[in-house]
Amino acid sequence: MQSIQHWRAVLATLPLLAACGGERPAEQALSPDGIPIAYEVHGTGSPALVFVHGWSCDRGYWAGQLEPFSREHRVVAVDLAGHGASGLGREAWTMEAFGGDVAAVVEQLGLERVILIGHSMGGDVIVAAARQLPGRVAGLIWIDTYRRLTSPRTPEELRAMMTPFRSLDFVGTTRTFVRAMFPPTADSALVERVAMDMSAAPLTVALGALEHAMSFDREIPPALEELNLPVVAINADYQPTDVASLERHGVEVVIMPGVGHFLMLEDPERFNELLAGAVERLGR
Repeated sequence: MQSIQHWRAVLATLPLLAACGGERPAEQALSPDGIPIAYEVHGTGSPALVFVHGWSCDRGYWAGQLEPFSREHRVVAVDLAGHGASGLGREAWTMEAFGGDVAAVVEQLGLERVILIGHSMGGDVIVAAARQLPGRVAGLIWIDTYRRLTSPRTPEELRAMMTPFRSLDFVGTTRTFVRAMFPPTADSALVERVAMDMSAAPLTVALGALEHAMSFDREIPPALEELNLPVVAINADYQPTDVASLERHGVEVVIMPGVGHFLMLEDPERFNELLAGAVERLGR
């Protein structure tokens, strides 16, 4: 209960909706296609930790991690294009383009050794970013990104998944989708805040990014083989993880019990312990 009360207090003073827009200082880099990318930097220490949010979120979702990890590392939190305080105007909202956003920030800061940490869709983004940062990435940490790495989705499955979001009720579909990613024991105020926030995403960005993320699973096995980097997956137990399928691709799996998809929000203290262990292993 202490961690839930702690996070409720944080949420009261740090709204998730465009949390990075005015309360915390932001710097900017330009993506390869000229989009202003907002980010914030704290602390010192190598390897640097680069935090990448998920679909229709922003860097404010890492509020519970930035200060603790900045005590020993330089930490960077990025708003992907079309999210938070970053710019719009991109023609295609692809994982490769989002990876370019992350790479642009790493380049601007001159970071020579980084661990990339991505939540949900952000896990796809950091794979794309690592491809654009040869020799700089010490490892990848997926936060509830993949529960299995088996056969990729078929075009028919992709169309079936996208149809509800492309309906006239994008907002209602998104809120239902988000609420289902929390366990029944989750703090209801947190659930509703995240559901309201994500359903307010720009429609063009949200649909384009979601469709490309859902089809990116076919890119992951060859990308992991190409990158040959250590990867740790920290997954929630609200849905089962096919550990063997991840391990076949060299991914170390850590399961966090009692939480849903937004594990870094639901129990930041316990999550930070698991993340610290993963960072330590990858940073050696």
